[in-house]
Amino acid sequence: MNCVVIDDDKLSRKVVESYIERTDYLTLIASYPSAIEAINDIKKNDPIDLIFLDVEMPEMSGMEFLNSLNTTPQVIIISSKEQYALEAFEYDVSDYLLKPISYSRFFKAVNKVNARADKNGSTVFTPEKNEIFIKSNSTLVRLHYDDILWVEALENYVVVNTFTDKYTIHFTMKAIEDKMPSHLFSRIHRSYVVNLKKIEIIEDNSVVITTDGGSKSIPIGKSYREKLMGDINLMTR
Repeated sequence: MNCVVIDDDKLSRKVVESYIERTDYLTLIASYPSAIEAINDIKKNDPIDLIFLDVEMPEMSGMEFLNSLNTTPQVIIISSKEQYALEAFEYDVSDYLLKPISYSRFFKAVNKVNARADKNGSTVFTPEKNEIFIKSNSTLVRLHYDDILWVEALENYVVVNTFTDKYTIHFTMKAIEDKMPSHLFSRIHRSYVVNLKKIEIIEDNSVVITTDGGSKSIPIGKSYREKLMGDINLMTR
């Protein structure tokens, strides 16, 4: 998505610019210290999909800027004050971020933009087909599917196991099963989803996966065995 940043606060602009740079599916087209400069220049640029817009700016406020546009791309308001939120949402903005902004909050907002664009039939970002983001504490961690060995249920959480790390997230096994690509991952037990490429051995009632510490034996539930056999590339004689 092509983005512009409009904010008279230089530090705030730099923060948003750095977040855009860190986000694969965002492209920074331009960054402006005032709405006046933006409105005089924005039509010369490539089509804009998303504007990060401050509210309180000299000469022309963020709301006045929105009023001046004939067609409005998606907008994320960035402000140090909550008092403009109600007015902002009357303009159907996608989100309202309060300074200082964390990357996790920024990423949540642009994902919302992506979802809205999808509903409107617009071209939107689809994450690389070989990766997923998971939330670990207050940060988002990018994991390639090939790095994930298995996912294990833990009460109201699941544990995503990679070769070197574990990530505990608030998710259900059903949601994990739906989220992971079925050609790569298979649910083999009520409490386990495994990466099919990581299975070294299939025994009568378990599979064996190689880990950093040796190997892991994971049980196969009776009701899941037939599906597992169908998911793997099985050769028999």
